[in-house]
Amino acid sequence: MEPNANNNMHPDNCLGITPMEVHKVVPPPHRSTIQKLKSKLKETFFPDDPLLQFKRQPLGKKWILAAQYVFPILQWGPNYSFKLFKSDIVSGLTIASLAIPQGISYAKLASLPPIVGLYSSFVPPLVYAVLGSSRDLAVGPVSIASLILGSMLRQKVSPINDPLLFLQLAFSSTFFAGLFQASLGLLRLGFIIDFLSKAILIGFMAGAAVIVSLQQLKSLLGITHFTKQMGLVPVLSSAFHNINESMRKPKLFWVSAGAPLLSVILSTILVFAFKAQHHGISVIGKLQEGLNPPSWNMLHFHGSNLGLVIKTGLVTGIISLTEGIAVGRTFAALKNYQVDGNKEMMAIGLMNVIGSATSCYVTTGAFSRSAVNHNAGAKTAVSNVVMSVTVMVTLLFLMPLFQYTPNVVLGAIIVTAVIGLIDFPAACQIWKIDKFDFVVMLCAFFGVVFISVQDGLAIAVAISIFKILLQVTRPKTLVLGNIPGTDIFRNLHHYKDATRIPGFLILSIEAPINFANTTYLKERILRWINEYETEEDIKKQSSIHFLILDLSAVSAIDTSGVSLFKDLKKAVENKGVEASAWHLNCLFFSILVLVNPVGEVLEKLLRADDARDIMGPDTLYLTVGEAVAALSSTMKGQSSSYV
Repeated sequence: MEPNANNNMHPDNCLGITPMEVHKVVPPPHRSTIQKLKSKLKETFFPDDPLLQFKRQPLGKKWILAAQYVFPILQWGPNYSFKLFKSDIVSGLTIASLAIPQGISYAKLASLPPIVGLYSSFVPPLVYAVLGSSRDLAVGPVSIASLILGSMLRQKVSPINDPLLFLQLAFSSTFFAGLFQASLGLLRLGFIIDFLSKAILIGFMAGAAVIVSLQQLKSLLGITHFTKQMGLVPVLSSAFHNINESMRKPKLFWVSAGAPLLSVILSTILVFAFKAQHHGISVIGKLQEGLNPPSWNMLHFHGSNLGLVIKTGLVTGIISLTEGIAVGRTFAALKNYQVDGNKEMMAIGLMNVIGSATSCYVTTGAFSRSAVNHNAGAKTAVSNVVMSVTVMVTLLFLMPLFQYTPNVVLGAIIVTAVIGLIDFPAACQIWKIDKFDFVVMLCAFFGVVFISVQDGLAIAVAISIFKILLQVTRPKTLVLGNIPGTDIFRNLHHYKDATRIPGFLILSIEAPINFANTTYLKERILRWINEYETEEDIKKQSSIHFLILDLSAVSAIDTSGVSLFKDLKKAVENKGVEASAWHLNCLFFSILVLVNPVGEVLEKLLRADDARDIMGPDTLYLTVGEAVAALSSTMKGQSSSYV
């Protein structure tokens, strides 16, 4: 028998509820287990349905579409014009003027040779131009990934005492970062990076910006002996304890940074002209000329440091991937085009895998560089190619010119770049919207500042996961009341004009029901019943006749959830028996009623309830209004019969 098969009735107006037709609750169409599994996998891993474009296409067209999907350059390349190139060459030269000094600076931030920063601005942009789907993303080294890479590797290896091993571990970490990133895209597991919420990223980047800026005190003050630790206390302590070194600072300390490339050029000329390197100014020194040498023979896949490089690659991979995709989507939204997240993961991942074999360390899309690229009028990824060619020319012919570049300028460039990562308006917005998210943001910030970069990030992620677990294990349950003059039922604490219906306790469960929250839900619902009866005793009104559960927001249920309804049915019936025993002159009956169980929930309840104890014709309704109207008529009729 179908649920509600005999519920097509028009009850009389009772208890102020308008009569209405009661509709059937129809079970979902039957699907096999294979069909359900296929649908679940598709919704989990292919929410964007990338194969849709291949449907109803001839074989030749499918091969073309497949090639364009893997290599986006084949999609826009055939239509590329000289007009687009004019815009891209301007933007490419512009971001190159930023990429060259930043590349050198960020490599030093990662405790790597400065030349590695330029290598990392040459090969990765070429790879991304072929595989990437963003028109505005400008790739290269970034401050946060550089900071994390350097700080994590320095825990075991000194870049000063063993620079070759440190460089090998950096390349190996880059390989594992790229492998992890590409795997996420290939297996369509991009939802993993969603655990880094906006609140975490804002707090993390602000904390990292503070630490990175303080670390530049070494260059800005000319201190020789400076701590390699990343915490606020050791950095400030090192600065104060070695302040005497900065007192010997040369007369040319006023050399500073304005626009990055201009400041590099001017300061280099001044240092060379006045021989400032002989008067205490620390300079980069001689840099190797030529293009990226191969480095696949330097990758470490065994030994005692394998765990370290995998861990470092995992952390830097997640952070750089999150930043790159967020930046790409930001500028795509401004220009009204789509960026495929999974393709971006594969592009950034392959970019780092190839980079690790060509003397590059972790790269991604940088916000500052991409903003310059966007504002300079970039039309396609060719701007990355132009930037790469400019860096190539620099590597081949201009490296001797950077020999006299002062480190103080590189420190100033880093501070200027990272200070913009502190986003006060976003922090204020988070405070206004969600106080818990604000706490998560503060934990990320103070964890990075006072403990370490990776520990601060881990603490913030752990708190965010704890928040998710709280939401899963402690779902919201709301008491619903009727909006007078309508058949609409809403939260009593939200809508002040909503009123209770005597004899009815109407609750809404607003989360999936599973093993993690059934105990809590049972205890909470029984508490609602006890609170209701206590209030009714005080008001000398009727006890509960019907417990109505609105399941509209319950998207899933498991076997523990099914057992919950059976336990609640027994508990509610026992309440009715107890009430009848205490009130001998009155009839009391308590019934559990379910409203609008959706798809999977209804199917599982029907399958588990062969005897129709829970899903009987008078205990299952499509809307709360229909349930109250029909049950009010039933309650009135039975009360009259008893009399």
